[in-house]
Amino acid sequence: MPIFVTQGRLTREYVKSGLAKPGDRHAALSKLCEQAGGKLLSMHFTLGQYDFLLISEMPDAKAAATIALTASGGGGIEGAVTTQAFTTAEAKDLFASAGKIVGSYKPMGASRR
Repeated sequence: MPIFVTQGRLTREYVKSGLAKPGDRHAALSKLCEQAGGKLLSMHFTLGQYDFLLISEMPDAKAAATIALTASGGGGIEGAVTTQAFTTAEAKDLFASAGKIVGSYKPMGASRR
């Protein structure tokens, strides 16, 4: 099953709520991933541009986007970015596939030889 990485920021309201009543969100997010057809692999709160990092296995990009949309719609997160991740073995296959057709593509304005 494909792996997806979702990063985002917590809303001010979410932070205020968490300060008033702290809680471990792992179980809730794990359930959300399962409802979307996947599995939560890990979740981390982070420093810097994003407040959290969620790594999940999902059947497809549509299912992965469902998680971020659900959390955004609930008012908990904003600015979510979801990216599909590939294992090194999958990356090797991607490079092999691209290597087979790389000579057939020329940028606009480039001469064909």
